[in-house]
Amino acid sequence: MKSEKPTIGLSRDEMAQRVAMDIPDGSYVNLGIGIPERISRFVPDGCEFIYHTENGLLGMGPSPEEGEGEPELINAGKRQVTALPGASYFQHPDSFAMIRGGHLDLCVLGALQVACNGDLANWSTGGPGAIPAVGGAMDLVAGVKSVFVITQHCTKTGDPKLVDACTYPLTGPGVVNRIYTDLAVIEITADGFQLVELSPGVSFEYVAERTGAPLIPIPVSSAN
Repeated sequence: MKSEKPTIGLSRDEMAQRVAMDIPDGSYVNLGIGIPERISRFVPDGCEFIYHTENGLLGMGPSPEEGEGEPELINAGKRQVTALPGASYFQHPDSFAMIRGGHLDLCVLGALQVACNGDLANWSTGGPGAIPAVGGAMDLVAGVKSVFVITQHCTKTGDPKLVDACTYPLTGPGVVNRIYTDLAVIEITADGFQLVELSPGVSFEYVAERTGAPLIPIPVSSAN
């Protein structure tokens, strides 16, 4: 996974590292496919995260170096991973019993769109040739205690991913707690998108212009 520093905002590795800073010590965490997978490489000093992948591994470690590792040891995204000491393997029914039984503290997922009320669309655009199934994401957002989203703030064509209402098929309604993008950290509140933190060198106006719904500024008491 190569990381290229963008002209403004955080790189994908920096986004992943920022998310890792907010994961409580000792959490059981599921990482989605794509940018979320990078988070396994960043564990703050003094913290331990127990990573779960729904194809049957608890205690997942980061991907091995190219040419190393076990070819059959993969995550749900078919990417090679490692197993940390004490890791355990299990079948799909047991894995989804963990998810549906509320035994995971957090999942971190990518997104196509996130609405200001916390609706998440992350599996299909609904167009021809789109991914045919939602996979485990729908179970995850319904079963875990908290849902973090990590995504680029805008699409490759510049369209906002943070919107007033999702136009793509939903993964889950009202499920997202916090969003981490290359430009900002944003909380879902009863009043909509609440700015928590700006990425270095990024202004509020820059983020607001690229958000498809009103963005509430950082409270003055928090900003000072």
